[in-house]
Amino acid sequence: MTSATHLAARTPVTRDRYVDLLRVASLGTVIAGHWLMAVPDGDRITNVLAVVPILQPLTWLLQVMPLFFLVGGFAHATAWNSIQRRGGGYADFVRSRTARLLRPAAVFLGVWLVIALGAALAGQDHGIVRVALRTVVQPLWFLGVYLGLVALAPVMLRLHRAFGVRVPVALFATAAVVDVLRFDGYAGIATLNLLLVWAAVHQLGYLYADGTLQRYGLPLAVGGMAALLVLTTAGPYPTSMVGVPGEAVSNMSPPTLALAAHAVWLTGLAMLLRGPATRWLARARVWRTVVAANGLAMTAFLWHLSAAFLLLAVFRSGIGGAPGTTSWWLTRPVWLAAAGAVTAVLVSAFRRFDTLGPTAISPGAPATTAALGTALCTLGVLGVSAVGYGGLLTGKTATLLVVPVTAPITLAMIALGAVLLRRENRRRAAVASNA
Repeated sequence: MTSATHLAARTPVTRDRYVDLLRVASLGTVIAGHWLMAVPDGDRITNVLAVVPILQPLTWLLQVMPLFFLVGGFAHATAWNSIQRRGGGYADFVRSRTARLLRPAAVFLGVWLVIALGAALAGQDHGIVRVALRTVVQPLWFLGVYLGLVALAPVMLRLHRAFGVRVPVALFATAAVVDVLRFDGYAGIATLNLLLVWAAVHQLGYLYADGTLQRYGLPLAVGGMAALLVLTTAGPYPTSMVGVPGEAVSNMSPPTLALAAHAVWLTGLAMLLRGPATRWLARARVWRTVVAANGLAMTAFLWHLSAAFLLLAVFRSGIGGAPGTTSWWLTRPVWLAAAGAVTAVLVSAFRRFDTLGPTAISPGAPATTAALGTALCTLGVLGVSAVGYGGLLTGKTATLLVVPVTAPITLAMIALGAVLLRRENRRRAAVASNA
């Protein structure tokens, strides 16, 4: 906490502390949601929302991943402006933003690669072990999309400055067209919404950064909720804002127009809560806690499912009996506390890989290598989240866009992308030292 106390004390008065709270709260809610939703079912894991469907409307409040992308837009606008003021350019921006994500993710992927190889060589790559090897990397989909948005951020910020709110409106409208085609039999086109919907939410972050969004909290909340009600009752979209086994359509993977409406309503709610939350964050103890949590949030996100599977290795049928029963609900605090404790141990072991120094600026650095490296990392992370580590030595494949890939191929893409980004960094450092 000493470091957090030091950082909290140095916080500029101009900093929007609410952004930090939203980042911590969104990741923390996603972590807790994953722990609650995962239900052991023999040699597989199912979703409590499939077992107890009455809980599905809760996802309208607890599916908070849109807030993370909203905060990402704000952070990228702020970082890009800062880098430009210091004379930097696209390569500086991309390298600094990707490094903050790739280093802890690479360590996570490396550890689980060793585990997967050991399980395969020992003949244990089956049953709940294969489920774990497949599931622990699934949440990395968001990291892949986020890296793609990093690569596009300066261009999208330029569009924002030129066209403002018309950019997210156009993106949401295009996502609606994609959904029409999807339900008309062109299922493959739905993947486009992975970019369109999240890019639109990310664009809302630019509107927050320039002060526009804060004035429209109530219209966004009411309009988004009204659209969500229409789409999920009169429209073809399911109630849950996360994927549920057995549902013909998932609002989340890839995202739908219903999830876009959910993102709008949630953004409006966040703007309505901004005032009281900001006053609360002015308290020194509260702000220190948020700063400390921010330093751990990404590491905790990466390892929280690992913690859950470690517990399931001990309690194969979970804790508390059948999902939805009184005993199950009464034991949820115990389950959450146990998962939190194991995650805390993992965070203490791996948090050192989630620290970076200040951004180095090299004016005039070429953007091509940085863009290519980021693109490879984006595709590689999306690919490994889709294929997982189960069946690592048997050539298990998944479709990345329209191309079948294996785990080794996706890891090679990430490695090559990281090498390109690192080589560019070294080249620029050498130029700077010779100047």
